[in-house]
Amino acid sequence: MSPGRADDDAALFREATRDVKPLAHEREVLPGKRPSARARFTRADREAILEESLQPPPDDPALVGGDELAFTRPGVRQDVLRRLRRGHYRVQAELDLHGLTVREAKAILREFLVEALRRGAHCVRIIHGKGLRSGPRGPVLKQAVAVTLRRSGHVIAYASARAVDGGTGAVYALLSTD
Repeated sequence: MSPGRADDDAALFREATRDVKPLAHEREVLPGKRPSARARFTRADREAILEESLQPPPDDPALVGGDELAFTRPGVRQDVLRRLRRGHYRVQAELDLHGLTVREAKAILREFLVEALRRGAHCVRIIHGKGLRSGPRGPVLKQAVAVTLRRSGHVIAYASARAVDGGTGAVYALLSTD
């Protein structure tokens, strides 16, 4: 744009707005104390999490029969998952859930994780079985273990075990002791 045209535009604007008067403010803003900040959704969030934890595990079509489990929290490098799958971490505690109901398995798994963390274990193995006797429902304990591990904030990654350690009937889990 040329300087002459800019001057013309400015002159046109001044001409168009010559009779404009500022609006009067009817409301006076009083200086005062600001309300204290507080989290409005904290209680609702906690209740939603509690409600979700009491629900039965969702039927995840990705968890059928022989499918492998794998999960990492955001920020965990993929080479950690690869090393976990290959069994490069030393298993420091083990839990066998064969023959338990889903409710029993979840409760025992939670207690096991608390105890493993208390002892400072970094890698654990959970044997859930392959669900061969679960019928059309598929591997119910496998689903319950996956959901419980994912909901546990101290589990940073898990993956199905090597064939020698149970294959898709067991899972390795890495725990964060932070």
